[in-house]
Amino acid sequence: METIDYEQARRMVADALARAAAEYGRPICAAACDAQGFLLAFARADGAPVRSIALSQGKAYSAARMGVGTDAFLARLHRENIPASYFCDPALTALPGGAVVKNAAGRLLGAVGISGLAPEEDQAIADLLAASLDTH
Repeated sequence: METIDYEQARRMVADALARAAAEYGRPICAAACDAQGFLLAFARADGAPVRSIALSQGKAYSAARMGVGTDAFLARLHRENIPASYFCDPALTALPGGAVVKNAAGRLLGAVGISGLAPEEDQAIADLLAASLDTH
């Protein structure tokens, strides 16, 4: 498998909305993309912030393009004292809530992005989804 497929992306997005409702009692937006960062699936729960539409998609895109979770990307920016604009891609975001999906060999298959909760809560859901996707 070289990238996640639509059905896997759709399941991740649906699972994200269900987890946010069950664990945090709040609506979110969730996006999943392929290994190149192109959107495969997206959903906005009733009542989720409108700003979270673009944020969730940007987090998934950024994780896929950078090959790491957006929390790790943010840590790199802080560690190296550089802005995200140094990467010449205006669509990148380092807001926590994006996670990469990899196969057992460590190959990047896609990414998921979550927005609507606190940054650490967004990241926790994204990490859980990325780790639990069956990529075999």
